[in-house]
Amino acid sequence: MIDIIGIDADDTLWDNETLYARTQERVSQLLEPYNREGRVGEALYETEMRNLRLYGYGIKGFALSMIETAIRVSDSRIQAGEIQQIINLAKEMLDAPVQLLDHVEEVVPALAASCRLILITKGDLRDQETKLAQSGLAPYFEHVEIVRDKTVEIYRALLVKYQIPPERFLMVGNSLRSDVLPVVKLGGLGVHIPYHLTWAHEAVSRDIGAAAGYEELEHIGLLPAYVEGLCRRGM
Repeated sequence: MIDIIGIDADDTLWDNETLYARTQERVSQLLEPYNREGRVGEALYETEMRNLRLYGYGIKGFALSMIETAIRVSDSRIQAGEIQQIINLAKEMLDAPVQLLDHVEEVVPALAASCRLILITKGDLRDQETKLAQSGLAPYFEHVEIVRDKTVEIYRALLVKYQIPPERFLMVGNSLRSDVLPVVKLGGLGVHIPYHLTWAHEAVSRDIGAAAGYEELEHIGLLPAYVEGLCRRGM
């Protein structure tokens, strides 16, 4: 039997990557006069990767990376007013209402009625706490863990903390790299629910994923039936 189900937040329970993609497009348009080669997206990604160890994940780190990229691609010609526009875009992201994905509003309460749930997400602490509160889903989670990253070591520490054998833990999320593969490597169960947008940093080769051994569901609405099936089989 499964002792507890871990569920990711961004792009598993609510929309997130769409905000980043939309903002990146607006910043690219803003910087077009300085960078007509159209490499703003590539330059921004490079900046984000360099800054991850300093800022971690989340909108605030993204905002700083956008400003740094704007300075770099413009050869420091970017105007103060244009930097303010980038800051305003980041504030819009932080103020954006939470949009639950299809089926989530019904599925999470249904799962919580028969299983213990833990929310495991990475990102800025305040931002993620705010989104969870706005989502209305907080009462259904027995525990909430907002972590700096999702690695084998971090999942192992969480399993030890909650005294959960890996084989009795199921993790659900949209990212193979962060939500599924580390848990499967520990001997746990993973369910991948793809989202229509994937940040390049979270992308994983299909060959790697295919060899890992996990279940892929088309949408989260199929999750309760999958969990019920596991329980019937005595897993």
